[in-house]
Amino acid sequence: MTTGHVPYSSETLRAELNAKGCRMTPQRETILNVFKDLPEGEHLSAEDLHHRLRDLGEDISLSTIYRTVRLLARMGVLRELELAEDHKHYELNQPRPHHHHHLVCVKTNRVIEFKNDQILTISKKVADKFGFKVLDCELRIVGVSPEGQRSIF
Repeated sequence: MTTGHVPYSSETLRAELNAKGCRMTPQRETILNVFKDLPEGEHLSAEDLHHRLRDLGEDISLSTIYRTVRLLARMGVLRELELAEDHKHYELNQPRPHHHHHLVCVKTNRVIEFKNDQILTISKKVADKFGFKVLDCELRIVGVSPEGQRSIF
């Protein structure tokens, strides 16, 4: 799989961080680059990111990774996903053509991504009603996949 158009470059992220009173550190730039290079549909937990960075020869502490992914998620750069494994996963918050949702099996931890523009349209209408600007919209449907159902019975 290939990555899609990425709305965040180091320069745009630097400008957003500066506007929030933060600065672009080499660690933040390295973390952003890992997410920019992820194949579409791949999500990383903070621990997964830590292992990937170590494999790349980068020595960034797990606590720095946690702080950075939380900051980037609050800024809307990353999507914070609560999938099936009791910890958060992250992916780049792509522009609308890449907007997707997740179907999660609680038995097998399988995650299926799907697209549905009606969900985003409804979300924007609700946000507008209350004066919100939509940074992200993610529907997570939790259920049991056919494989998981076979293991139940």
